[in-house]
Amino acid sequence: MARHLILGAGLVGGTLARQLSARGDQVTLGTRSGTTVPGATPVKLDASNPADVTRAARGADTIFVCTNPPYTNWVADWPPIFDAVIKSARDSGAGLVLMGNLYAYGPPDGPMTEHSQLATTEKKGLVRKAGWEKVLAAHERGEIRAVEVRASDYFGPGAAGMSTHLGGGFFQPLLASKTARVVGDPALEHSWSFLPDIAATLIAAADHTGEWGRAWHVPSASVPRSEIARQVNERWGVNGRVAPIPQWSLKALGTVIPIMREISASSYQFTMPFVIDSEETRKTLGVTATPWEEALEATVESYRKPSTSHSVR
Repeated sequence: MARHLILGAGLVGGTLARQLSARGDQVTLGTRSGTTVPGATPVKLDASNPADVTRAARGADTIFVCTNPPYTNWVADWPPIFDAVIKSARDSGAGLVLMGNLYAYGPPDGPMTEHSQLATTEKKGLVRKAGWEKVLAAHERGEIRAVEVRASDYFGPGAAGMSTHLGGGFFQPLLASKTARVVGDPALEHSWSFLPDIAATLIAAADHTGEWGRAWHVPSASVPRSEIARQVNERWGVNGRVAPIPQWSLKALGTVIPIMREISASSYQFTMPFVIDSEETRKTLGVTATPWEEALEATVESYRKPSTSHSVR
């Protein structure tokens, strides 16, 4: 039986814990509050404290880093977390699997592959780039085994929050035949990563017996938000619309609301096609994206249920 430590119990960490438990693995879930997920053993810890993480990782085969500090705290919060998990992976001997994103690539000039240059100049992207480079350096020195799984914007049942671009703030207005206000141009192609597919890629990366010290991309669907709105209207018999938030309005909000300032800083992702290529993941790890119609159905139906609780990652 494989043993794993997952740091973070948000939508990604929780989904990962359920998938690992379902296949019979032993899962410890580390959070500040001791969050519980069926099938996992909760433990209270501080992900930036190497002693805490090392203690929880003792005997583990893998440390999955799925925690995600608030956007506004990335500069302060991420560096000590990277330092702590590197030390814990070295001391425990566990493989280190980072849940990553696409921020470090910066504005793309075509589909992003795992080998695209990390060319960002945006603050949050620089934080993630520096963290991955530090982890990779430890891997290349032979101190740890590490890999990063990168996803685009996630979606799926329960996704919510101001920084979730394909969550309740998008689907609920459409289902009410109202207008969903979005960042950027809704007619542009954009990649969306389904939560179960993110977890499946994390697991496949951890199980991989070949090359580590690299990144993998989550197999994802690339669909403009205007097309998603059309599909929702057609499938659910509603008459919703999607319209962009004016850039001037987004910048103005950023002067008074810190998280909107961070959303504005990374809004380039929605002012140009933003697409990832995951062919290497499909061929080498054997992970494929859930069919779009199936993923959309599961997501939209979750917002049609009044009892559904939409937690923020």
